[in-house]
Amino acid sequence: MARIAVASERNVPQSRQLASAYGCRAFEVVCDAGPMDKPYEEQHSETSIAVVVSGNFEYRCPTGCELMIPGSFLLGNRGDSFRCGHQHSTGDRCVAFFYNPEFFERIAYDVGAPGSRFHVPRVPPIRAVAPVVARVIALQTHDPGVDSEELGIQVAACAIRLARGVVRPRLAAGDPSSLARVARVVRMIENDSGTPHDLRGLAQLARLSPYHFLRKFEGLTGTTPHQYLLRMRLRAAAFRLRTESAKVLQIALDCGFGDLSNFNRSFRAEFGMSPRLYRVRP
Repeated sequence: MARIAVASERNVPQSRQLASAYGCRAFEVVCDAGPMDKPYEEQHSETSIAVVVSGNFEYRCPTGCELMIPGSFLLGNRGDSFRCGHQHSTGDRCVAFFYNPEFFERIAYDVGAPGSRFHVPRVPPIRAVAPVVARVIALQTHDPGVDSEELGIQVAACAIRLARGVVRPRLAAGDPSSLARVARVVRMIENDSGTPHDLRGLAQLARLSPYHFLRKFEGLTGTTPHQYLLRMRLRAAAFRLRTESAKVLQIALDCGFGDLSNFNRSFRAEFGMSPRLYRVRP
């Protein structure tokens, strides 16, 4: 892995190689650190992009400090030092892609951004990354419909294109109280995304007014509470469609959608195809 520890008094993330292709390797990285574990400085030995699958944590690097939540892309420039902290929750799981310099530069050139280095630490979990995130999650289960070499290129191209439009972080580094409140809500939604949640109830959990909660949540995560909840449900549904034989209606209801038409409409908007086509498409 590309993590180089300079202190050893905490649990080191465990990694499992998922795939290796020309110019790129993919690992599942599981960290069980928590609030009692002191972050230590590490270094990106290669350009790296990690897709957060579960958990949340703070990521601090030369380009800024951000709260990483499921569905977001952690961006790492080769040679940069960084720290990941779990002050407000325990554990996370990511799928990390590591690129050799020539291969990444070629992708950047083809995307139209030669000599590209990331100027922000994160791409938030917006709609544009949703199809790629779903394929990354499928890679963990060795879905035969996912080609690791193609996926590595798609992840890099998506990150390079979208990072150019991301606003540099403003809130995460200097607002620890809000960070703790939002991180608590993020974890609760992740663990219970199928249950109905409204803005007022989530704001009460964060002990903020609806207005201030909405502002803080969007500022720290890059998405609104409703969008985040919807994408958690859609990712869960997408995973079940590829791994289970349950009826589409049953999956929709289990994942928190009140009716099939709403689920079909939301799924098509997120993934560009119907749930039934997504289930059978290679």
